[in-house]
Amino acid sequence: MKAIKLLIGMMVAITTLGLWACNSAQSTTATSLEEAKKAIAASNDIYFQAFVKGDSSIFIERYADDCCIMPPGAPALCGPNAALHFFRAAYQDIGLRNGKFITTKVYGLSDEFVTEEGLWQSFDANNVMFDDGKFLVLWRKTAKGWKMYRDSFSSNHSR
Repeated sequence: MKAIKLLIGMMVAITTLGLWACNSAQSTTATSLEEAKKAIAASNDIYFQAFVKGDSSIFIERYADDCCIMPPGAPALCGPNAALHFFRAAYQDIGLRNGKFITTKVYGLSDEFVTEEGLWQSFDANNVMFDDGKFLVLWRKTAKGWKMYRDSFSSNHSR
């Protein structure tokens, strides 16, 4: 009888610890997701200022050093110079001067990666929208904060 009571007591203790650990992990993940959402919103608010000001450093700072930018109809740009190459092409060749991100969802189950889903709009020097589309961005938490790690987007228009 003592053995049964001891066994039941141990099972209750293990179950209680397991539930506590599970709730603690969920709370940590929820807190990390909220932190990521705030960092993404702040980064998105700054992103297009790079084009308004013609300052590639603002743009480059949004991305991880080992990022890949995957534009439609072109090869992926990867590595430490990817953001600079993309900025130059968008600014000089396309005439991008402003834009807007509309985040529709942020998914995340880890403290290191989250995925942002949304819509984008691009504007020229006359503040006329010349393109819009959708995107998925895989964000990674780095020593410098949340950075775009994989950036994939497509236009809503055929070219």
